[in-house]
Amino acid sequence: MTDLTPEEFNDLVRAVEAQIPFNRVLGLHLDDLGDGTARITFEMRPELVGNFAKGVLHGGVISATLDVVGGMAAMMAEPADPAHKIMERWSYLGTIDLRVDYLRPGAGSSFVATGRVIRSGRKVCVTRMELHNEQDTLLATGTGTYIVS
Repeated sequence: MTDLTPEEFNDLVRAVEAQIPFNRVLGLHLDDLGDGTARITFEMRPELVGNFAKGVLHGGVISATLDVVGGMAAMMAEPADPAHKIMERWSYLGTIDLRVDYLRPGAGSSFVATGRVIRSGRKVCVTRMELHNEQDTLLATGTGTYIVS
């Protein structure tokens, strides 16, 4: 697991949840960070609906959430790094490419997005992401490529 102290983890949570305005709009909660992994949860709200007739998530909410969780996993590609190195990597972090496969309509009352690193280099990191609803139904998958230095 990561060598972050509880205080350092809480600082990252604050940064993801409170300091990034769009993440606040989406209602994202950073639940876990590990060795090249991340987990984010959020609840369905009327503001996130894309298809009003079916009451399912907007595709942009899905892609944005997968992008965030993929970026967080990329940030944790070297989890033994001290917190200041992880935060430094965050200052360089940017999405190069994002592919999302929408597998089912985004139906549910709560959602879990997970990301894991599949390849990490000095400058670029590739992650794989999934979005499930509260019934553990796989709704979407994604692959993200991020600049990390």
